[in-house]
Amino acid sequence: MAARGRCPGCGSAALVEDSLYAQQQLVCAACGCVLSEGLLTTTYSEEEHLREVAYSQSTGQKEQLSRCLQRGIRRVQDLCKVLQLPAVFEETAVSYFQRALQLPAFHLVSLEKKELLGGCCVFVTCRQHNWPLTMGTICSLLYAKQDLFASVFLSLQKELGLSVPALSLADLVKTHLSSFRLFQPTADVPAAFLEDKEKLVARTMGIVELASETWLVTGRHPVPVVTAAAFLAWQSLQPRARLSCPLARFCRMAGVDLPPPAHLRLKELLEILLGMASQLTWLRGFDLDKKTVVKHVGDLLQHRVFLLKNAFCQEGGEEQRGAALGQGPPDEGTRGQDSAGQGSANQGSANQDSPGQGSPSSPPVAQEKGCPLAGKRQREGTPRPLLPPCLIHPRKRPRPAAPSTSDSALTGDEPISDSEIEQYLRSPEEIRAFRKTKAWP
Repeated sequence: MAARGRCPGCGSAALVEDSLYAQQQLVCAACGCVLSEGLLTTTYSEEEHLREVAYSQSTGQKEQLSRCLQRGIRRVQDLCKVLQLPAVFEETAVSYFQRALQLPAFHLVSLEKKELLGGCCVFVTCRQHNWPLTMGTICSLLYAKQDLFASVFLSLQKELGLSVPALSLADLVKTHLSSFRLFQPTADVPAAFLEDKEKLVARTMGIVELASETWLVTGRHPVPVVTAAAFLAWQSLQPRARLSCPLARFCRMAGVDLPPPAHLRLKELLEILLGMASQLTWLRGFDLDKKTVVKHVGDLLQHRVFLLKNAFCQEGGEEQRGAALGQGPPDEGTRGQDSAGQGSANQGSANQDSPGQGSPSSPPVAQEKGCPLAGKRQREGTPRPLLPPCLIHPRKRPRPAAPSTSDSALTGDEPISDSEIEQYLRSPEEIRAFRKTKAWP
């Protein structure tokens, strides 16, 4: 096929377009000079956008990089579709992945880490948009280990300089409970065990807030706390049919894993609830234990501020001693005097003149002379302080600090350095005052 123009080598006008191996070339028929090479389409990215690439630009290195990039982008897009994320989330996650893959820190990492990089980009995007998504959810979708995922996430956060806000407990509760299979009737879940989602979320939120106020969340993994709180909330909504159901069966019916520390968090929550129940007036006649106290979780959460204040001394030992001497607020002074256990007439009159002001449910008979609650407090002693469980039940004894070599070598006979000598020099006025003091009998 003839074409216009002349050959720059021989000046011939016999130029033809030749297709060699599906590659179009412009060749001079007289001397065989190749005037222009054809355009190839070899990379995945260019094939997707139907663009042509020159043969000189189609190298193996760029083809491999493009293939890795396209595979990661498809993984990010598929993950966003599975999670049903908005389109703006998908665009942000893809941009993070493209930026990260251009950094040298992610060029020589293993293929497994490169596959997790897309999940980390989705995770970062959801956290930045306050979308409730946990690391465990991403790892379960990618069949990845959480420690490896965490290392890739920290590397991504460091290399890109991203600010990732922490997930709040409220969002975590909603996300964790949304995966429960207790809201729709199924063959595996009895009808008495089905529950309304909104009621369960609201009751679980109240228990989680109580756990946060009583040091049960600080320094702990939040999922076992949420699992134990959801179990208590589920039992308290219909206690007659659900008190006999153990935690393991509850997790199996809900379709969630049972984290090993959940039993410990459940035990700690029940201890807090029992301490609060001892301060409710209408529960004094009942012999409550860790099962029957679940029936009254609604009342305990409704008055939890007053009950925590009376059941535990949150202010610490110094303020408690001040309250016992009548220096604190009226209700705190009453508790300190009741728990002092001395039984003097002055304390009894102080109890009569200082009614509690914590809540409408404050029993007026608690401050009367000789009331059963006052005698019970005197027998049991002061309420324990509201401390973290690691301080109440320490697992290991703290090791004594080893004395330093400098401290052990001090004898008191060391010479005074020039920089410290000024501390020992006295003015004439101080010398006279010192001699006058020594002259006193």
